[in-house]
Amino acid sequence: MKINIETAVGQNYLQVKEGFDESLFTKLSPPFPPVKLLRFDGSKKGDEVTLELDFIVFKQKWTSLITEDRTDENEFYFVDQGTELPFFLKEWKHKHRIIKNGSGSIIRDEITFSAKPGFLGILLYPAMYLQFLYRKPIYKKYFKTKS
Repeated sequence: MKINIETAVGQNYLQVKEGFDESLFTKLSPPFPPVKLLRFDGSKKGDEVTLELDFIVFKQKWTSLITEDRTDENEFYFVDQGTELPFFLKEWKHKHRIIKNGSGSIIRDEITFSAKPGFLGILLYPAMYLQFLYRKPIYKKYFKTKS
């Protein structure tokens, strides 16, 4: 399954790159399931991020490895790939793109995932889509144009 969501923000892509830190990551966590950040190394190749998802009656660990990162004159991106996933996910790959757009930038989340069993992906898709749609107003507020 694939999800692509774009958000235009007021800051230059290099400013946004610098803002992709632990503080932003914490703000992006949706209300459900509550997320506890166990490890946050950053967004460079080789870094790891580990979360604990709290589904009230049980908890699941989610670890992603940053497998790629790149900055050029038009874009910054990094890719997180799931290495330890909740039981309902088989694969996870999330490319975080910050694309130069005039004096601002576009944050583009490109997610590819599969569930186990496979048909569960169809049921998970709306929830996953909403989890990332939830980020749009947070990105807009967090990366407003600085005077």
